[in-house]
Amino acid sequence: MAALALPWLLEDDVLQLLGLACVTAVGALGLNIVTGLAGQVSLGHAFFLAIGAYTAAAIAGDPDGRTIGFGVTEVLVFLPAAGIVAALAGVLVAPLATRLRGLYLAVVTLGLVFIGGHVINEWSSLTGGPGVGRQPPAPTLLGYDLNTSDALLTRDQKLYVLMLVLLLIEALAARNLARSRVGRALTAIRDRDVAAGVIGVNLARYKTIAFGASSFYAGCAGALLYVGAGYFDPSSFDLLLSVQYIAMVLIGGAGTVSGAVLGAFLITLLPRLTRGVPSYLPFISTSSAESPNAYQLETVLYGVLIIVFLIFEPRGLFGVWLRLRSYWKAWPFSY
Repeated sequence: MAALALPWLLEDDVLQLLGLACVTAVGALGLNIVTGLAGQVSLGHAFFLAIGAYTAAAIAGDPDGRTIGFGVTEVLVFLPAAGIVAALAGVLVAPLATRLRGLYLAVVTLGLVFIGGHVINEWSSLTGGPGVGRQPPAPTLLGYDLNTSDALLTRDQKLYVLMLVLLLIEALAARNLARSRVGRALTAIRDRDVAAGVIGVNLARYKTIAFGASSFYAGCAGALLYVGAGYFDPSSFDLLLSVQYIAMVLIGGAGTVSGAVLGAFLITLLPRLTRGVPSYLPFISTSSAESPNAYQLETVLYGVLIIVFLIFEPRGLFGVWLRLRSYWKAWPFSY
């Protein structure tokens, strides 16, 4: 209820950032299913985000434009379609997961990013080509235009509410999945896949479910990821994007829904927090071309945060929350 009240309490630029964090959290929930819950290391999440983004852009794009478009801007149409197409791609990749694991699986999924990058660079009729790009979908909900301001709500307020509702639905579905028979099977595979197979868990079936569900989440996130920015191109889906999502899961807390959401919000809000840091560091000269900028500081912080959390708090931000909750539950006898 507090989150739904924010559109009337915050400025539009802050709402746009929070809306982006909500969509990013949906993608992080997807990666958390396959990596945190099932224990399958995937570095190809950007590939599935790209599939969702371009599927939605093609369905909702202008039929008379320079890129492929069908003019269906209804969010209830292009959003599930983006998730389904990405899920189908995940199911096609899943057979590799039944044969590989660990570092070998990570390398194979990493190859998806480079293969996908080459395809979307060359498929200019769909993607607009490198350096040109295309517009994301302009969503409408049952005929109500969500991409423009009106007398009731601004554009950023509408998009924020849409992305928040999507996050709530997807987070509830992920929580229920983790508590179901499928979720318990995925946890068994993560902890010891050989033992899981011995007790009757069908490894191929459940790994396929994990990749399919993860890709569906990524496709839904990709469909709305660049709506706020109004533009994206093939370079948007590079290796750094996959690394950012890995950082979200590890920093937030692998295998937990709340941790994935917390990690996504932290990584999304990090640029806003570090934007003014270089000007406050006395050993950095803002006039020097060799001085690190905010983007370079963000890149360094990703690595630092991953290392710090893996060493000192492997359960991530969710583990920090558990510590604080346990402390205050027992207070003043917290010793």
